[in-house]
Amino acid sequence: MFDKAEIRIKAGNGGNGAIGFRREKYIPYGGPDGGNGGQGGDVIFRADENVDTLRRYRQRRTHSAESGGDGAGAKKHGKNGVDLVISVPPGTIVTTEEDGTRLLIADLEKIGDAAIVAKGGRGGLGNTHYKTSTNQSPRIAQRGEEGEEKEIQLEMRLIADAGIIGYPNAGKSTLLTAASAAKPKIASYPFTTLEPVLGVVEVGTDNFVLAEIPGLIEGAHEGRGLGHDFLRHAMRTKMFIHLINGSSESPVKDLMTLNNELALFDPFLAQKPQIVVVNKIDLPEVQEQRELLESEFAAGGIKAHFISAATGSGVPALMKEALNVLQSISVKEAEVKPIKIFRPQPKEPGVKVTRRGDEYVISAPGLERIRGGVGITPNALRWQLNYLLKKMGVNSMLEKAGAQPGDKIHCGDMTWEW
Repeated sequence: MFDKAEIRIKAGNGGNGAIGFRREKYIPYGGPDGGNGGQGGDVIFRADENVDTLRRYRQRRTHSAESGGDGAGAKKHGKNGVDLVISVPPGTIVTTEEDGTRLLIADLEKIGDAAIVAKGGRGGLGNTHYKTSTNQSPRIAQRGEEGEEKEIQLEMRLIADAGIIGYPNAGKSTLLTAASAAKPKIASYPFTTLEPVLGVVEVGTDNFVLAEIPGLIEGAHEGRGLGHDFLRHAMRTKMFIHLINGSSESPVKDLMTLNNELALFDPFLAQKPQIVVVNKIDLPEVQEQRELLESEFAAGGIKAHFISAATGSGVPALMKEALNVLQSISVKEAEVKPIKIFRPQPKEPGVKVTRRGDEYVISAPGLERIRGGVGITPNALRWQLNYLLKKMGVNSMLEKAGAQPGDKIHCGDMTWEW
C-alpha cells in the first residue's frame, strides 16, 4: 500500500499588468487604461471520500495551478487562474521541510477538510494604478508575482474507531471477518495482510469502524517487519483490541512486548484504551490453560476476553464491549473544550535599502516587479522610477544610506544611475 508520497506543487503566477492608453475618436482626454493582471491559482488539498490511496501521487510528482491572465487595454483585468484542488484520502497529513525541520501544514482528518498549501501570485498592477495629477501618462506597470512552490510530503494515516493489533498469525484477519463484512486475505504464514483493512461492525442499532493493523513484531518501532508504516496508522484509532494467540509459548509476554513497541514508537499510543483478547480458545491446548492465563492477566490488573475468531465464539460480546469503550471515549472527548490557536499571517516585507559593493540595492516586492512599456526611453523610465521612489519615500532612504547623484541603483532586474 502506498500511504506516503512526496510531490512538488506550484501555485499559479500572477498575470502581468498592462501598459495602455485610451485613444478613441471624439474623446479629447485619453489617459492610461492598462488593466491589472489576474490572480494566480492556489493549490488546495482536500480530503475526499472517493480517494483511498496516495498511489497516484507516486506516479505523478509535479502538480501546478493555472497562472493568471495578463491585463489589457480598456482597463480589462486579466482572468484569475483556476485553483488546483488535489484530492487525498481522509486522514492525510501534509508536511513540508524548511531548514531541516519538518513542518505540519495541514491535518486533513475528516471528509471535506481542506487547506490552501501554496498561494497563487498576485496580479501585476496596470499603468492606470500609477496615474497621478503630476504623472498623467505613466508608462510603467507591474509583472505578475510568482506563485509559491514547495516540496510536499503526504502521509495517510488510517481513520478507524478501533484497531486490532497483535503478533502475525494471532488471528486479526479472521476476527475482522467474523465481526464485519470485510474480506481480508487469510493464510497460515506471517504478514499475510500487507495493508490496513477496514470493516464496519454493527452492534444492535449502533456501529463502528474496525481496522486490522498488521505487521507489528518486536523491533517494529525501529522499522522491523512492517514497522513504522503501520504504527503510523495506529495513531488514528481511538482504542485497541489487543489480540493474543492463545497457543503462543507466552501470551502474557506477547502482550507486554507489543505494548512496549507502542510506547517506544510514541508514548501516546501506549495510553490508548485496550481490550485484551486471547484468541483460539477452540483449540484444546488453549482451553486447558485458560484458568492459568486468566490468573496471570488478573495478577497484572487485566481482564482478558477469551474468544475463537474461527468459530465466532465470544466475538459478539467482544464487539459489544468495544462499543461501550468507544462510547465512553466519545463522552470524554465532548467534555474537552477546543483551544483556539491564533496564527498571525506574516506581514509583507517593507522597503529596504542596502549597500552592495559600489551600488545600492532596493528590496521591495512591488518595486522589483516594475517594468517599462514598449518603446520607453531610458530617460523616461528613469523619470517614472524616480517619481515612484519619491512617492514611496525611498529617495530619502537612499540619502540616509549615503547614496550620491551618479551612484548605481539596483532594483529587481533594473539598474540605473541616481
